[in-house]
Amino acid sequence: MSYLLDLECVRCGARFPADRPQTVCPQDGGCLFARYDLAAVKRQVGPEVLARDATRPRSMWRYRELMPSDQPVSLGEGLTPLLPARRLGRALGGENLWLKDEGLNPTASFKARGLSCAVTMLRQFGVRAVAIPTAGNAGSALAAYAAAAGLEAHIYAPADVPKSNLAEYRYYGAHVTLVNGLISDCGRQVQQAVKEKGWFDVSTMKEPFRVEGKKTMGLEVVEQLGWRVPDVIFYPTGGGVGLIGMWKAFEEMEQLGWIGTERPRMVAVQAAGCAPVVRAFAAGASRATAWENAATVAAGLRVPKPYADDLILEILRKSNGTAVAVSEDEVRQAVRDLARTEGVFAAPEAAAAVAGARQLYAGGWLRPKETVVLYLTGGGLKYLEELGLPA
Repeated sequence: MSYLLDLECVRCGARFPADRPQTVCPQDGGCLFARYDLAAVKRQVGPEVLARDATRPRSMWRYRELMPSDQPVSLGEGLTPLLPARRLGRALGGENLWLKDEGLNPTASFKARGLSCAVTMLRQFGVRAVAIPTAGNAGSALAAYAAAAGLEAHIYAPADVPKSNLAEYRYYGAHVTLVNGLISDCGRQVQQAVKEKGWFDVSTMKEPFRVEGKKTMGLEVVEQLGWRVPDVIFYPTGGGVGLIGMWKAFEEMEQLGWIGTERPRMVAVQAAGCAPVVRAFAAGASRATAWENAATVAAGLRVPKPYADDLILEILRKSNGTAVAVSEDEVRQAVRDLARTEGVFAAPEAAAAVAGARQLYAGGWLRPKETVVLYLTGGGLKYLEELGLPA
């Protein structure tokens, strides 16, 4: 059974039913968060149950009491490994560095988590056609899960989207529109198409369930560390759903008694060629402004202005975290360093986390003995052309 109660606007607190498709709060445009009967969940499950229950799915759906449905559309997403990065850690100056390898998800990125959950709920609600603006991997994940669920998928991507992503869209049977511009331009076209054709928009933070899939990254890392919260989490930040989802997971775990009040310092990593969150954080602003002429090899970080920028900035400050920008050269070098020291060939977006950690170890913001987790959000094999490989 699901313990889902309703949906709550994070800005005004208004409540909405969770038994039908919802987008954002009609009163103020705030994002809607799924709320659960956590008192009932606490009576049913805890760390000891998770440890001994061998019947649970070998996927993110093992946390079913904290998920919105018990009938998932799943391709085996989640439960990605948490790898000790000893050689890389020594090179950067850290003694307790870990890699959460999200490239081992279906469609080779963390986007599988959010789209599995969103498609699950939309199928349950009887939605037939969905649309998404994407910089690359979100479109791949939507196309795959829509195919598995029997939904019609419409994907709007920049004309220079990585060719591997484009091939995935088409092989999964999605309808593809290439746009001369950035993901923000794709988003405007999706909004118009949704109005005209009645499709459901699954844009980042404009529906409530992608964040529920992404929050499982926080549940997993705490369980994998023996129900301890890491000191610092690095998160490559485009739309920021994973960062927001993990923070939500920590709040839920505290209410369940699984952890205490401790929280990681959250670090948003962006590309220097598109760093709206970094700029807003440095300026002390509560909202970001759109980045002009965004450009980076890390396609997933080429988001001129995240929809939930206010939530991202609030989390960074509440956690005593920070935001850093990394150059194209630093990203490319980090791809090589990660592969050569730890045997992980990561996407440029993922490698940005390594470059960010290098900066913060060198500057003393990170202490050598702290438990630091880098989220490697995708695999590198999709980016051979963008990286200029072979190299």
